[in-house]
Amino acid sequence: MRRQALGALAGAAALTLPWIVVYLTGTSLSTGLTVLVSGLSVLGASFLLAWGAETAEKDVPRAFAIAVLAVLAVAPEYAVDALYAWNAGIYAGTDRGIEAGNLAVANMTGANRILIGIGWAGIALFTVLRAGSADDPAVVDRDGFLADAVTLDRDIGLEIVFLFLATLWAFLVPFNGGIDILDMAFLVGLYVAYIAVVLKGDVEADEAHVGVPAYLQTYSKPVRVATVIGLFAYSGLMIFTAVEPFAHGLELLGQNVGIPSFFMIQWIAPLASESPELIVVVYLVNKARSTAGFNALISSKLNQWTLLIGTLVLVYSLALGQYGALPFDQKQTGEIWLTAAQSFFAISLLVNFEISIREAIVLLVLFLTQVFSEFLIIQGVLELGISDYQLLLVFTGIYMVLGVALFVSRRKALRGILLQSADTVSDAFSSGDRPQGAD
Repeated sequence: MRRQALGALAGAAALTLPWIVVYLTGTSLSTGLTVLVSGLSVLGASFLLAWGAETAEKDVPRAFAIAVLAVLAVAPEYAVDALYAWNAGIYAGTDRGIEAGNLAVANMTGANRILIGIGWAGIALFTVLRAGSADDPAVVDRDGFLADAVTLDRDIGLEIVFLFLATLWAFLVPFNGGIDILDMAFLVGLYVAYIAVVLKGDVEADEAHVGVPAYLQTYSKPVRVATVIGLFAYSGLMIFTAVEPFAHGLELLGQNVGIPSFFMIQWIAPLASESPELIVVVYLVNKARSTAGFNALISSKLNQWTLLIGTLVLVYSLALGQYGALPFDQKQTGEIWLTAAQSFFAISLLVNFEISIREAIVLLVLFLTQVFSEFLIIQGVLELGISDYQLLLVFTGIYMVLGVALFVSRRKALRGILLQSADTVSDAFSSGDRPQGAD
């Protein structure tokens, strides 16, 4: 096991080495080579990140290990969005500043919708349809058309409820004239409260790991902790430095074939920056750890829907030199409402702790239909007689109708998940100094 584990670690690290050389020497590569070298680095770092998170589960609550993994995996998305928010503050009051503010919102909403429309839906389909799914305890075979489903760990109910609260708040964001300090206080405060709750949780009984995590968990605790921190730091640094060139390279390649810049920034750049977490989740699912994989996706959505939105006003104000709400135009208002509505519908699918093939396909089809419809309208290929903003409202309405209908039909499950989470929060903050793991 030792030789195989060290070989896997060396192989993943080797994928990052070409990018380290390019980054440190400042070597200029063609766009295609930049995408290749930085993309390989992201791939290698994603494996190191996943192994670090799995190893950490021996010493900290699994939910916290997954939360750290999720934050590191989406750090590139924070960096890209922060850049646009910063430029919006620097050039406030000018056309360039207005455009940067709109791009910050567009990039954020695009990333969030990709995470659900491709991430949640795609991973659910991959989990059920992949070879060997019969050996995955999270996969349930059911009679009926596309009725097979992925079941979720009921402990993920806490994340679902916090995500639900963030989603309800997101509907209010456009009414404040921009992303402001109230949004930051509520959304960042919500995430801090979530982390405080999961840190109070117990370290779960050892789960049978294989491969690299199993080997690393044999280390003594001080060495194991240092190794996990090292894997997190190294992989986070690789992802942080490599994803922006990877995303920018993809943007240039897209522009070269006629895809509009704004469309690239909203969809292609976020898709590239989301790639580390998608790679991590595919890795976990392929190891028949579908529950941990889906937990990571939900945790990623939670921190993007709270920290990412909430910190944009801070970056904007720092660049502006004084407090100010990050402004955006009418179209971005529609983007925020659509993103919140998609999240609302997606949560309604998960309140019974499972997602079927049929439901995953609906998520994926709705997402792709909206994106391609907007692209065809922008290109002048499709004439619907409505504006981009009105198209966003139409899809917002579709998601809301479906979500409300599901919440009504699953009201007992919703009530159950709310009560369960309330008990978890109450237990966490009423436990005082009770030793971790005590009954």
